Amino acid sequence: MDLQQMRYVVAVAETRNFTRAAERCSVVQSSLSHRIASLERELGVTLFARSSRRTELTSAGAAFLARARECLAAADRAVADAAAAAGVVRGRLAVGVIVTTAAVDVPELLQRFRARHPDVRVLLRAGGSDELVAAIRAGDLDVAFLGLPEDARPAGVESLVLDHDEHVLVVPAGHRLAGARRVTLREVAGETFVDFVAGTAARAQSDQAFAAAGLARDVAYEAGVAELITRLIARELGIALLPSAFIRPLAADDPALALVPVVDGPRRVECLAWSRFNPSPATRALLDVLGVRGPTG
Repeated sequence: MDLQQMRYVVAVAETRNFTRAAERCSVVQSSLSHRIASLERELGVTLFARSSRRTELTSAGAAFLARARECLAAADRAVADAAAAAGVVRGRLAVGVIVTTAAVDVPELLQRFRARHPDVRVLLRAGGSDELVAAIRAGDLDVAFLGLPEDARPAGVESLVLDHDEHVLVVPAGHRLAGARRVTLREVAGETFVDFVAGTAARAQSDQAFAAAGLARDVAYEAGVAELITRLIARELGIALLPSAFIRPLAADDPALALVPVVDGPRRVECLAWSRFNPSPATRALLDVLGVRGPTG
């Protein structure tokens, strides 16, 4: 058994097709198929159930796949650590980002990072804060930019607060509150709301603020991305509370939206999170570009 056979198994598992897997691995299909068949004989198990139309992992294949990925990740880390010891940062850097990130200009940050470390392959993944923290703990992400309720901090990872922010009310330009100097949660509790999906950290920020004020509200529309929320508001389907640092630049270019300060509205923190267990050289390099001098494992 060797690492190349493991890479072939991962490729077939992810593409569910021997031809596409061979193309991904830049080998002819017959060679890839032969190497996987040889591995199956060595292991004494069948890794894939094959037919003329479908290729799926067997239970043995699924068990092997999980450990194969761990072995390949360890091999990649070994190469990266050896290069780092020689003063060169290589390998993979997986970065998670929430869609409302505003404390850091992520593209500009990655531009500076690439200028210093051109041999690092950067993978970006968007998602909710809770999902991204779980991915760091599982080893699928190296770092993530998060947005959380003001008194919350991500568990099981290292983290650094980047900025504090408050939400503003976002209403259609023709709404009765457009142009108001400020409002309270009680004044808007009877409105129809658009918000993020229930159970997410992005949604919790508004839910906790209304709960603290002893108020209930009607969330008629739930969306996974802020862009859809603003489009629903522009169509006069509801109003929303969104982080001010994120929404102000967007609203400035959108005459269909109006922003109103909220006296007792939600507040959030933007955080940077990374693994507390032996961060990779690429992770340490990104922290250095950011000027982070906190613990790095």
